Amino acid sequence: MPSHSPVIHIIETYNITPKPNPVAPRELHLTVWDLPMLSFHYIQKGLLFANQRDLSLEEVIERLKRSLDEALYHFYPLAGRLRLVTCDDGVTCHVEIGHGAELVHAKADGITIADVAETDGLDLPDFLKGFFSLDLAVNFDGCTNPLLAVQVTELDDGFFVGCVFNHAIGDGTSFWEFFSAWAEICRAKSKAGQELVVLSKPPVHDRFFLQGYAEPPIKLPYLSPDQFVVWFKPPPLRERMFHFSSESLAKLKARANEEYGQGTGIISTFQALSALMWRCITRARRVSPSQEIGCRLAIQNRARLQPQLSPNYFGNSIYAMRISTTAGELLSHNLGWAAWLANQAVANHSDSTIRDYMHAYMAKPMVYNLNMFDVYSIMMGSSPRFDMYGCDFGWGKAVAARSGSAHKFDGKVSSYPGWQVGGSVDLEVCLLPEYMSALENDEEFINVVSPPVKLNVLLEAPRK
Repeated sequence: MPSHSPVIHIIETYNITPKPNPVAPRELHLTVWDLPMLSFHYIQKGLLFANQRDLSLEEVIERLKRSLDEALYHFYPLAGRLRLVTCDDGVTCHVEIGHGAELVHAKADGITIADVAETDGLDLPDFLKGFFSLDLAVNFDGCTNPLLAVQVTELDDGFFVGCVFNHAIGDGTSFWEFFSAWAEICRAKSKAGQELVVLSKPPVHDRFFLQGYAEPPIKLPYLSPDQFVVWFKPPPLRERMFHFSSESLAKLKARANEEYGQGTGIISTFQALSALMWRCITRARRVSPSQEIGCRLAIQNRARLQPQLSPNYFGNSIYAMRISTTAGELLSHNLGWAAWLANQAVANHSDSTIRDYMHAYMAKPMVYNLNMFDVYSIMMGSSPRFDMYGCDFGWGKAVAARSGSAHKFDGKVSSYPGWQVGGSVDLEVCLLPEYMSALENDEEFINVVSPPVKLNVLLEAPRK
């Protein structure tokens, strides 16, 4: 790990403007799931790759540019800009199609793959923030900034592809749908040089609105952006990546089901893992037993609506579902009890519940910001179901997945699939320093955490 913050040089910036897609509208309206995101950060996620034996970095960047151009043809909202329209008693916001995205070539002096990927007992390095463009930009900044910005950062022995994606345009499912499609195009063109790649999972751009009630354009009750745009800067945090092997998670799931699910298996692995983090972080914070606490779970709407939305629906379709109790209740009961709370909340998230949320939002529309997060709660974000390591650009499996500074606050836990197949999970945990120190010494927690995958194993993965 370098003892100093590396200097990251911007070598060149490219504007990627795809050819017009004949099915793209001039304007794309935002839904009740999109508009609340205007004061949140862009999504920042990226993949780390080793240098290629038979491919120079210049050739890598050229392939990324060509394939990104085509990916934006299919994912045309990402080549737009946000536009705010002032009305008599409020504002509306839509996407104006046809402006382009950005790709930056940068170089980080003296940084190696090991500096980025090594996690055994180490905090995540602060320099990762420099691998992403538009640091701490909020989604409303998409009025003047690109809705998609990619930075390819050259390392001593590899490169990092950091993608910054406007969260008012889509959620994590849409982010990785785009990233995967971009990789698919890049891989196909490197093999056959196809004129236009037919995507295996083309995006569905029909935004979901409640007919007769939440139809576009949806009006927000503000007179100017000053009334709803809040730029959030996180406090000094410690960030760590913890690995959970498939074997460890199987034992955790079995324990939760035995304790409260009567051994039926109805409590899922992720519900058990969320319960573990909720209990251990609450204990690390030394919260008063009478204090109300919460655990928010990012939950999908696509398959829960009736009729279902397409799994390739491109946009936001999530809620941060909250379960709550007191600190005393949470810690006096066992893991299975907390996991059962999560299980029941997920089971009750039905079509009617989602539509009730949408009606409630239309009765009082607003824009959320990160200052609203409850300091006594945790937030389980992202998903181990996202196929991050399946993004094959034609040069082999990524060494690691990492994030920038977006949506980082005390109590934020982001889930990643483990690098090894078979159900392992990595959790990126953000806590105030004193809470992280307590978590690292929490007996219940350390009995479940597994040793990370060794760096030499990551680097021995086949390269093309």
